[in-house]
Amino acid sequence: MNEQIRTEKKSLWRTLGRWTGRFLLCLVTVAAALVITLFLALKMLCSPAFPHVQQTFVTTILETGQLKFLASWFLSPKEIQTIVDSNSMKAFNVEVNTDLIKSGNFGKVDVQGSEEAKEMEEIEIVEVAGTTYTGTMMIVKDPSRISLATIYPWREKGVTLDKLVNDNGAIAGINGGLYNSKNNTGGSPHGVIVSGGEIQYNKPQEYRGLVLIGFTEDHILQIVDISQMSEADVVQLVEDMKIRDAVTFQEEASDANNHFVQLIINNEAREMNGMGSGLNPRTAIGQREDGAVLMFVTDGRGKSGHLGASCADLISVMEDFGAVNAANLDGGSSSCMYYDGEYLMTSVTFYYDNSSWRLPAGFIVK
Repeated sequence: MNEQIRTEKKSLWRTLGRWTGRFLLCLVTVAAALVITLFLALKMLCSPAFPHVQQTFVTTILETGQLKFLASWFLSPKEIQTIVDSNSMKAFNVEVNTDLIKSGNFGKVDVQGSEEAKEMEEIEIVEVAGTTYTGTMMIVKDPSRISLATIYPWREKGVTLDKLVNDNGAIAGINGGLYNSKNNTGGSPHGVIVSGGEIQYNKPQEYRGLVLIGFTEDHILQIVDISQMSEADVVQLVEDMKIRDAVTFQEEASDANNHFVQLIINNEAREMNGMGSGLNPRTAIGQREDGAVLMFVTDGRGKSGHLGASCADLISVMEDFGAVNAANLDGGSSSCMYYDGEYLMTSVTFYYDNSSWRLPAGFIVK
């Protein structure tokens, strides 16, 4: 009897072993098939046989933080740079003419009722649908309501946009500016940060091609190239131009970085080659002639089935909304917009579907 039981157990273990082996073999086969399929798909995307697809893929992937290397699997540095050059923005070193922005009430409206009703009335939310993205435009009619909230003094971890907005008694906000986003830490900015007239971070040579984007004490949006400035130069600039709140973003087109800043200066749209960039989530800011501020955020990277917006898209939208001056603030997983207790645009990362990445700073609307 015992011998029979042992024989049955051995038979059972052999059967389990065979099925386990078959299951593992099946998993390995499926995984290998997926890897091969992905490799062939990437190779096709980089193939010169499909030039438009190739250019879109390469310029888009170069704007990501972690996946830039994929382009180099199939293309040489020279080939990559050729693609970048054919989809880039031309130099645009024009100073903002503040006379083009009307002073005075800056778009304030006379609204009857409670202070809360007035605040809500002076903000307009418009949904924007593009071919490869969806976006939300927030129009803030009084630019004096916009400031830069920060977590200064800097630390390892930043905070989500909703916390940045609510902790500062604001009603809305967007992300903006370069910062340490590695592993979603978000506790420290890069470049230059000015908040309430105080320079809280000052390293203009930390990255190549830095551009300052922010508001003066007269509530006029300024877009200033600081790429050749020292720390002392930045201090003087902030004093001379009376900059009250500002961040920096990078103007740099290479096989390592594909960033851009200036979109429209003094009603003049920036010239570009091709689309000017790849397709990604975007955060941009602009100002109309009446002083109203345009805050625009798009989705992308697969969110809602969309790839994202190009710089040509941003320029087109800003022109449609009457921007005299406009700039790209940031993009990718950082792009988000918060208003009246909810996210109108959120991070594209699935596990932050109703939140944002941690940030050290953001433009808020009080």
